[in-house]
Amino acid sequence: MSKTVPEAYFNFLKELKENNNKEWMDAHKNTYLKLEKEFKAFCASTKDRLNTLDQIERAKVFRINRDVRFSKNKMPYKTNRSVIFSREGVQRRGSYYFQMAPGNSFMGGGFFSPESPDLLRIRKEFELDAAPIRTILKQPHFNKAFNGFNTEDQVKTAPKGFSKEDPNIDLIRNKNFFVNHAFTDEEVLAEDFQENLIIHFKLLLPFFDYMSEVLTTDLNGESVL
Repeated sequence: MSKTVPEAYFNFLKELKENNNKEWMDAHKNTYLKLEKEFKAFCASTKDRLNTLDQIERAKVFRINRDVRFSKNKMPYKTNRSVIFSREGVQRRGSYYFQMAPGNSFMGGGFFSPESPDLLRIRKEFELDAAPIRTILKQPHFNKAFNGFNTEDQVKTAPKGFSKEDPNIDLIRNKNFFVNHAFTDEEVLAEDFQENLIIHFKLLLPFFDYMSEVLTTDLNGESVL
């Protein structure tokens, strides 16, 4: 299994961006299949490394084909390759994510578009006591790598049932509880990139452990499993 990202995939994705159509992809199908196999080998190797830190149920490589049924963008293919590493068991929440694309590579992790009960549970926890999550977010290495939650998707004032005057409204307003870290093309193509990626994934563990405890208990701290 490969420990490096296939550099040729970067060039392929650049060309795909300029030729995003089925005819071009069909003409380059063999190249795509070879590169996809190499990328999946990198993902499998990364999953093995992650399993020395955590327990990973599976590594899911997302399809390159786009679902264009409800999108104004009818380009048939994604111009990135991405994978999600799902943690094993209902007691372990959160997932690790990596996206590779020329000029837009990043890793991340957390809780993206959580289901309504989970979203409410997280918000209620932050309303009750946000000190633990703030401690995690402010931890020097974590803060340097991620600089807080991704805040691109928030409610404008306060979610229903919460006060906009709540001292933790900056956290409660989030619809996602997700952090990410960008990599340069040079970093992704470096021989030690997998190690760099694992280091950043490892930073997520205290965050995942805390959020798993929140999502597997009620507000009294009693298990709901």
